[in-house]
Amino acid sequence: MEYLGIVFQPIALFTIFLGTVAGVAIGGMPGLTATMAVGLLVPFTYTMDPTMGLMLLGGIYCGAMYGGSIPAILLNTPGTPAAVATAIEGFPMSQKGKAGLALKVSVVASFVGGSFSVLILLMFAPMLAQQALHFGPAETFLLALMGLAGIISIADENSSLIKALIAGLLGMIIAIVGTDDMSGSLRYTMGYVELIDGVDFMPALIGLFSMIQMLELAGIRKKHEIDTSTLHKKQKSDPLPKGISKHIALGSATGTVIGVLPGEGATIAAFISYNISKRISKTKELFGKGNPEGIAAAESGNNGCVGGSLVPTLTLGIPGNSVAAALMGAFIIHGMIPGPDLFNEYADHTYPFIISLFIANLVFLGVGLTVAPYLARIALIPPAILVPVVSAFAVLGSYALNNSVFDIYLMIAFAVFGLILKKLGFSLEALILGLILGPIAEGGFTQGMIIGKGSPWIFFESPIAKVMWVIILLLLLPPLYSYFKHTTLVKAPDAD
Repeated sequence: MEYLGIVFQPIALFTIFLGTVAGVAIGGMPGLTATMAVGLLVPFTYTMDPTMGLMLLGGIYCGAMYGGSIPAILLNTPGTPAAVATAIEGFPMSQKGKAGLALKVSVVASFVGGSFSVLILLMFAPMLAQQALHFGPAETFLLALMGLAGIISIADENSSLIKALIAGLLGMIIAIVGTDDMSGSLRYTMGYVELIDGVDFMPALIGLFSMIQMLELAGIRKKHEIDTSTLHKKQKSDPLPKGISKHIALGSATGTVIGVLPGEGATIAAFISYNISKRISKTKELFGKGNPEGIAAAESGNNGCVGGSLVPTLTLGIPGNSVAAALMGAFIIHGMIPGPDLFNEYADHTYPFIISLFIANLVFLGVGLTVAPYLARIALIPPAILVPVVSAFAVLGSYALNNSVFDIYLMIAFAVFGLILKKLGFSLEALILGLILGPIAEGGFTQGMIIGKGSPWIFFESPIAKVMWVIILLLLLPPLYSYFKHTTLVKAPDAD
């Protein structure tokens, strides 16, 4: 009750509200990430009361994880990498005039996923942190492999499976550019100093999603008609689709578990949740064409990482992801070293911070439900206005990340390259998935091989690894069987 009293003080509630709304705005701007926002504001909290400073940063974290879904649904421009899976289903719904419903599903799923993960953090943090210590490089590689299995799910039809795999491989090849983490040698940088750290995936995201969409809009001579009938009524009165709760529950659990694992991120959680959701769905044929089940799974998955990532951060001092690392810096500058003492000696700061995350989830739920009907009307803006405005934000977002003009050229290069691939029928989602998860898979594989002294059995030894191989096979076998069955049926008449 004492900790609740601290959280429900007017100044504390205002701080949480301010941080969450700022987080939603930051997450909704492509190129501005939660990591950057929290990292920049950590020094400014030094002069604040420790509890208030942590509440502000926690609100930004929660808000930004949800905020990325807004431009993903409305403009096919993921605000964060974790919102890529949301864009796959959200934007087609927006084109059908169901943007308001897509936004509602997104905010409800984000709220449930975020609240569930914070509840798990509050109740089971020390126990889960001990289990996370058993998760090594081999398991990290297998987890990335589970995420990459989503490439097969991204394929819209059986005939496009090969092209999706090629696109995913292209993404992984692009991810090789930069410095090899193991040897320190440069790979395919072509003499550009800006590529030493590799290809930044935010300019790639903006180019492959936002700029391509603007180029296509600019090239359309005949205006694409959108069903606007649903935009003129109150979207918040639309009921959630039936059966959506199981997909939200699935994403919440998956996101929390993956968030607990040190070093993993919301992008993997979103794609694994999306992939599993597609496998268990009764309407598989609607995925990729605007299925709210995919939005529910992806959004609850990436928001489930919020509480999950703080489990190893607060109990072991091992950041769950880059945002959690920035938050850990905030604890340290206030003299609170993450570990068991955080829940004993500094309980008067730690527990109010955790409870404030519940309030932050409530804040963005309220913001999402009230603002969604107005945001949905973006679909009615004429292309003559939308194209230059969004293009300007795309350029600004690419530059803002590293204050680098090179990133703008990189974004344009990805837009042109992606447009060519799209016209040839290749999957851009598979390309970006390979680009994001490729380095994680490579790092886990090389570290695992070093630990195993060159033996591949390191990836099969632990009980966790064996369970993960079973899950990977369950994700891969059904679509592969369907593909080869379809191929056989197509070739059979020709043989006759």
